[in-house]
Amino acid sequence: MMNPLDARYPFFESARTAVETAEISLPELVSRGAPAVERGRERVQRALLEGTVRPETDDVDPETELLSYPIARILVSLLDSTAAIDKYAAAEASTAIERIREDVAREDDLRSTQTTNLDLDDVLAEFDLADDVQPDDRSHQGHGEQWYRIDVGAYLSLSSSSWGREWRLVARELDEGEVRITGADLFELLETAIRDRIAAGLPFDLPREEGLGAELEPQVTDLRGLLSDRTRVHDIDVVAPELFPPCLRNLIDKAERGTELSSVEGFSLMAFLAGIGMSADEIVAFCADTSLEVETLRYQLEYLRDESGSQYPPPSCETLSAYGICHNEDDHWKVASHPLAYYETRVEEVDSDAITDWRATTNA
Repeated sequence: MMNPLDARYPFFESARTAVETAEISLPELVSRGAPAVERGRERVQRALLEGTVRPETDDVDPETELLSYPIARILVSLLDSTAAIDKYAAAEASTAIERIREDVAREDDLRSTQTTNLDLDDVLAEFDLADDVQPDDRSHQGHGEQWYRIDVGAYLSLSSSSWGREWRLVARELDEGEVRITGADLFELLETAIRDRIAAGLPFDLPREEGLGAELEPQVTDLRGLLSDRTRVHDIDVVAPELFPPCLRNLIDKAERGTELSSVEGFSLMAFLAGIGMSADEIVAFCADTSLEVETLRYQLEYLRDESGSQYPPPSCETLSAYGICHNEDDHWKVASHPLAYYETRVEEVDSDAITDWRATTNA
């Protein structure tokens, strides 16, 4: 019986020990198509497209959830993309720190119960920070935010001046080799520690033509199809929804009806809108009064516009077809088989005087 805590934090040493002790064979799991394989694929997909690794549903059993983690690490290694590894590690860390916040807060509120077995001291010990982080005596729990003191070496190794001026050492209170930080700051530093641990050792050196590489090729192809469909278009300085590819118009109609889009549908739509040059504010305005939430939109657009080289275009119509999104409506593949190329072609075909730019009809 797997410990639910290990499933929740599969990068903890206790989780690794649990998998090793159980003597579970990953090749055997893959060969028989165990649920952990599909969950591992979903884990990577949601990491790359949404910045989270939480399961789509709540009915994943702890063993499947725990075993999906090593499967996901193998899959992201086989993608052979530094950007994909960076995004995967960041998504795992972001999801983990959300859970840690939840568990620590619950443990603080319900300290007399056994609701969770995780508190902040456990997390600090996990990352060898127990001696480096101490509560600050000048703060009082229950009367404002708890402050902490962290060893300056640990602070510098886990923070970055690129996060903003407030993270530079000169902007911090430094006393006897310790930096004073808030509880919120501490969680940000812990997120870095988690991300570093998850990224360590990736990618694995695995042959793609045999063994696990060959067995997982369908899942890898599935993921790669979402992330590697690139097409070059000229700058498009017009937003004309009536000229969008039919499959993308269908997604817009679906969202306007209040139907929640799947992760792939939402990613495809956001990537397309960003790909035709719409700003984040314009996209938020364009998607107003739909099932898409503003906070989710901005978070996903931040992923799409990442300056690290990992900006993703919308998938091709062929890939969208594999996901049941594109059905070659109106035989539009004859115009172009990629949403961006289709839109560029349609814009060029129509007299510019006959096109009404959506931006001219709104205050976006």
